[in-house]
Amino acid sequence: MTQPDVSVIIGAYEAMPYLIECLSSVEAQTIDPTRVEVIAVDDGSTDGTGEYLEEFAERAPMHVLVIRQENSGGPSGPRNVGLSKATGRYVFFLDADDRLGPEALERMVGMADRAGTDVVLGRVEGVNRSAPKSMWGKTVERTDVFSSNIKFTLSAQKLFRRELLDRHGMRFDESLFTGEDALFTMEAYLRADGVSVVADHTCYYLVGRDDGKHVTKSGSYTLRFDSARALMELIAELVPAGGRRDQLMVRPFLVTLLPQFGPKYLTDSEEIRRHKFELAKPLMDTYWTEGVAHRLKVHERLRLHLVAEQRPELLLDVVKFVKAKKQAAALLERKGRRVYLAYPHFRDRAAGVPDSVYLAEPREARAFPGYREGGVDTFVRRAVRKARRVITSREVRHAA
Repeated sequence: MTQPDVSVIIGAYEAMPYLIECLSSVEAQTIDPTRVEVIAVDDGSTDGTGEYLEEFAERAPMHVLVIRQENSGGPSGPRNVGLSKATGRYVFFLDADDRLGPEALERMVGMADRAGTDVVLGRVEGVNRSAPKSMWGKTVERTDVFSSNIKFTLSAQKLFRRELLDRHGMRFDESLFTGEDALFTMEAYLRADGVSVVADHTCYYLVGRDDGKHVTKSGSYTLRFDSARALMELIAELVPAGGRRDQLMVRPFLVTLLPQFGPKYLTDSEEIRRHKFELAKPLMDTYWTEGVAHRLKVHERLRLHLVAEQRPELLLDVVKFVKAKKQAAALLERKGRRVYLAYPHFRDRAAGVPDSVYLAEPREARAFPGYREGGVDTFVRRAVRKARRVITSREVRHAA
């Protein structure tokens, strides 16, 4: 048998009836079926998932391997089992309750071959649920995690060059029960020789289950801290300290950690609030930097600053303000070059929060009439130019 171009790995647990459309979307792919193999791992289902997979294997036009095993407790185990059996040049991880766009595999494999890239993202659309949007502006043959918004889509539903995964021994972390795909995908982004984006065709439909059993909706808050810690450790291991690391650290701080101090925090018990601060402390002490802080909006930065400073008594007021969706008053200073957003405790001497925490960065400040972009940087540049002119003038006079 010739080597398939792509191995589609499906981990399935209690996936009926969603599995029916999922497998139909695989069968409907425009790529030649001989170029595809399907490796489906039934993770101890009791709803007929395993039996339906075996029926599909008998009639499917492509080679299908079905593996049935005891329940592993999470998506990492089945994906790793499937990956160990894969023979394709590329692998694609398909969740059993989602489905592929008709040209997905053909377009993604074609893109990887044409661009020589190791990871390909295909446009994602949500069905009864939200989906990432900021990275689908245009099709890009070659980019990386620092030059694009791909860090905000770290789900595993991407095309990966299998040689990359094998070379680095990459597998899903089975000790994590949420965020395991973020860890895997971020590592692939950082190790890849280029990433491609297919934005002009919907390659993946992310389906929201009516029964509410979608894995990303479940899990204790402590698992979110585990996920944030693992991703921060990976980024710190692979990217030297500095601007590029800060750029990537925005993702775990903003997407994983900050929601723990959002509206849900208001309904948490005092014990849980205290525990969240304890769990956050080592992460804030180790990874929270000025470079990360200045890449956030004011209300995001303020909340995380208060977490870093262990100020739960101040955080509560800020979270209530944010939940009410109030617009903080804007205070323009330095002839409009600085915009401060007066969230709770702004210039409250007793609170002692530095003004810099409330200072809007240009992308946020532009929304306020009267803001003059350039601000401090422009002032500094003028001062430097003036100093140079003075020095040059003195040198000329001295030479004369």
